[in-house]
Formats: sequence, structure tokens, C-alpha cells
Amino acid sequence: MKAVVTLNSGSSSIKFALFDLDHGRHLALSAGGKIERIGIAPRLEIHSGDGALLSRHEWPDQSEHTHDELLAWLFDWIGTHLEGREVIAVGHRVVHGGTDFARPCLVDDIVLGELERLCPLAPLHQPHNLAAIRTIARLVPDLAQIACFDTAFHHDRPALTTRFAIPRELHDQGIRRYGFHGLSYDYIARRLAELDPQMAAGRVIVAHLGNGASLCAMAGGKSLDTSMGFTALDGLMMGTRSGTIDPGVILYLQNETGMSAQDVEHMLYHRSGLLGVSGISSDMRTLTESSAPEAAEAIDLFVWRAAREAAALAASLGGVDGIVFTAGIGENDANVRSRICRRLDWLGVEVNEIANAANDPVISLPSSRVKVRVIPTDEEHMIALHTLAILFGGTA
Repeated sequence: MKAVVTLNSGSSSIKFALFDLDHGRHLALSAGGKIERIGIAPRLEIHSGDGALLSRHEWPDQSEHTHDELLAWLFDWIGTHLEGREVIAVGHRVVHGGTDFARPCLVDDIVLGELERLCPLAPLHQPHNLAAIRTIARLVPDLAQIACFDTAFHHDRPALTTRFAIPRELHDQGIRRYGFHGLSYDYIARRLAELDPQMAAGRVIVAHLGNGASLCAMAGGKSLDTSMGFTALDGLMMGTRSGTIDPGVILYLQNETGMSAQDVEHMLYHRSGLLGVSGISSDMRTLTESSAPEAAEAIDLFVWRAAREAAALAASLGGVDGIVFTAGIGENDANVRSRICRRLDWLGVEVNEIANAANDPVISLPSSRVKVRVIPTDEEHMIALHTLAILFGGTA
């Protein structure tokens, strides 16, 4: 039996999954897990496909452990648990594909060099995505590696929605709205088509709400518009990212307060969002448990910004038939879902608060003109599907 590994390597975590592949090329999750707190005290948990704990490992106070070392440890673990299976490829989440990478692709030195040039557009993610590819190439030189892009799902949307109101030559140089979280949106579009074909065929806003957050307007399962733009800093307020901000604020901080471009970048990516407004935490769960007024204000702002952006996407769609909540906050925080929906009641959204509190798959009332669903996302499964498509031909 053969197997495929998926990797999502970030600045402080590495998420992975191991999928078995039968002779009919059907995927079955065998194991999955996450190494987190890299750079502080790394911690690993691995679970089987049915949720049983397979391994737990900690490196207390070992902040010097690098991504390379931890990936090597992870692949050693995979190697000892294959039980005769052969890993035939590794599929990677790569955040930015720019204008050239509209589909997943096999990685070689040329592709890697082209993706390296996109690192300034996704400084939190791209360098770590590519570092994982280099590490695997060193550990297992002949293993096929497939890059799956978060921008690709949005690549074919209307050209008008990709433009900033800047000189045309800058747009032609690649300064445009790309959109992100595409692997999640791709999965949700396919899953929604399975669960509710009628809703999937209509006008749907998908809310990917997690530490990183964005919205996508889909028409017939295709991206029509999205909240993130040139970088994954744009759009919604997030855990530590500001989201959309008046560009005049950037000019003021640099011209009047003496902040460098690097200082401003660090503030907008790492010290803003829920953390910046609350001064307490970037984690919605921590803020919900807090009695501090600053925590409440951060949640209020998150809800308001999400509803405001959803209203803008409703205009792009020309109306809304359905809303899907997904990702960490979207899948688990009934209060945030309810409050966003209540701000959209003018669209015809009516929430069933009992179903919402129970995290039911459908959380709208039968009388609601807009159907509201909660669908867990699965970017790893989407990466594995794209990886198989590249290896064996066809489409995911």
C-alpha cells in the first residue's frame, strides 16, 4: 500500500497528515498531528484517523530546536509507523502562488526559486513553507513534492475584483488582490456540493474564522470576491493582524513617529488584531473568558468587522443564499456566529439559537431566507487530493 504525507509548515508550528492510498486511489487518513510552540518548548501530538492518541512528545525548554530538526524527527516517526506502506509524495501548503501558479505543481529547483521571490508578499508563511520543502528534499532527495497554493482558488475570479486603484503599470507588475485561504475554500465548496447541492449552486459567503481570518463570496462554488488582497494582512481583523487599515496610518507612523518599515510590519502582523485591541491575548477563547472591558471590545470589533465585510461581499454577489462558518472560531464559537448573523438579519438571516449552541450542521431557522451552515474545513485532505491529481493526472 502507498501513502501520501501533507505538510503545513508555519513560523511556530508544523501540521501534518498521513493518508493511505488504496489501489483505487482512495484516500484514508491514517495519522495526523501538529508540532507547536516551535522556538519556545516544542510539543507534538499525533492521533490516528479515528482520533486515538498515537504519540505525544515534548521538548521542554528546548527553544533551540529548529524546523529542520523537528521535521527530521517527524519523518523518522512516520518511517517507523508505515508498516510496509510506501510514501510516494509530500504535498505542501504554500501560501502564495503569485500570478503564475494557478494550479498545484511538482516542485523543482526552478519552481522553488520562483516561489522564493514571493516571500515578501507572505512573510509570516511563505519562508517556512519553502523551508519545509528544502528540508524534505535533503532528507528524502528522490521523493516527489507538490506545492498546493492558497491563492489558486481565487485565481480565475473576475479581473475587476483583483485591482487596486493604483497606476496600471504597478498592477501589471503583480501588485493586485490575490486572496488566500484557498485550500480551505476549495474544500468547503466541494463539501457543500455534497451536503447541499442547491445551496452550493447559489450565492454563498464562506467565513473562514480562525487566528487568520477571511471571507469568500462564491457563486456556483467558484470564488467571485474575497476579503484578503495583496497579502494575508488584508481584510478582517485577526488574532494578531490588523486587517484592512487606512494607508494613511502607515504613512503617519513612518513620517511622524519615526517607525521604520520593519517596525510597522511587525506591529501590523504581530501586535495588532485581537491581541492589539485587548492587550490580553490573540485567542478568542481567552478573551471570552476574560471580564476585562478591553477583551469585550476586541470581540465586539471582530464581530462588527466580519459583518461589515460580509455585507460588502453580499453586494459583490448581488444577494446571498447561504453562509458557511468554518475554521477554529467559525466551527466552535457559537456566540461569535450568532452575533455576526444578528448583524446580518437585514439580509434575511434568522439564527436558530438552540441549533447554534449545539454546533449543529445547520444553524438557521427554516423560515430564514439565508441558510446558515457550519462545516469543518480540512485543508490536509484538499492538499492530498491535489497531490494525487499531479502524480496521476486529472483534477482533484
